[in-house]
Amino acid sequence: MNITSTPPATPTPNPHLGRDSLRPDCSNCFALCCTAFGFTRSADFAIDKPAGTPCQNLDKDFSCTIHDRLRPRGFRGCTVFDCFGAGQAVSQRLFDGISWRENPGSQHDMFTAFKVLRQLHEMLWHLAEAQVKTYDADSARQAQDLREVIESIAGGSVRAVLTCDVEQLHGQVRAALRGISDEVRAGYFAGGGEHLDADFAPGADLIGRNLRARSLCGADLRGACLIAADLRFSDLAGADLLGTDLRDARLDGADLAAALFLTQPQLNSARGSSATTLPEWLSAPPHWLAAP
Repeated sequence: MNITSTPPATPTPNPHLGRDSLRPDCSNCFALCCTAFGFTRSADFAIDKPAGTPCQNLDKDFSCTIHDRLRPRGFRGCTVFDCFGAGQAVSQRLFDGISWRENPGSQHDMFTAFKVLRQLHEMLWHLAEAQVKTYDADSARQAQDLREVIESIAGGSVRAVLTCDVEQLHGQVRAALRGISDEVRAGYFAGGGEHLDADFAPGADLIGRNLRARSLCGADLRGACLIAADLRFSDLAGADLLGTDLRDARLDGADLAAALFLTQPQLNSARGSSATTLPEWLSAPPHWLAAP
C-alpha cells in the first residue's frame, strides 16, 4: 500500500467559517472562568478553589493580578483554558452586561449558563471545521443543520441555555464528527494498518511514547492519552485529535496543519515552538514562543 500525507484539495476556501464569535474576549467577560469553575491544588493550580467562588488572584475590575506570571506562580491550568467565546456571550448578551458582583442573585444561573454555553460553543467550533473538511454534500448539510440547532439554543434566552439537553446534542455532534473523520482519514490511506502500530486507536494509552518523526497520517487518536509523548517532527495530517490529551506532549517541528478537530486548549497544554506547523485558525501559545 502506498502511504501519502498529501490530502485532497480543500473543499471550501473558508476555514474560519463561523468562528469569529467562538474566540474568547476577556475584556467583555466577568471573569467567569475564574469564578464558575473549581480546582484542587495540583501541578496545574497552586491552591484549592471551590466552584462558584472568585479566585484569590481576581481583581475588582475582573482582571487577573498575576496574568503575566501565571505559569511561574503555579497556575498553568489557567493558561490552558479557553471558553470558546462563552464568557463574553454570557456576560454581555445573556445577562445584559450586569455582573454577578452587581447582582449577586444572578450568580448561580450565570455560572451554570457559562458552563453549558462553553460546551455548545465548542461543538459549534468542531462543526465549523467538519463543514470545511468533508467532501460529502450530505455530511456538510448534516453539520450545518446541527450548527443551526445549537446556534438557536446558544443565541436564545438564559432559560433556553439552562434547559437544553447537552448530552443529546453531544451524541448527535459526536456521530456527525465520527462520520466525517472516517471519510477524511480514508483519504490518507488510514485503516490499512501497515504504517501504524496496532495500539493506535481511539482512547489508546500512549503516555510518554516515543513517536518522533513518525507518519501518523490518518491515525484515529480521538480520546487517546498522549501525555508527555514525543511527537517532534511527526506528520499528523488527517489524524483525528478530538479529545486527545496532549498535556506536555512535545510538538516541536510537528506538522499539525491538517490534523482533525484540534483545539487551542490542546495546544496550550502541550509543548511546541515556532517550528510547529498549525492550522491557520489556531495560534502558538505564548509559552511556546518564550521557551528557549
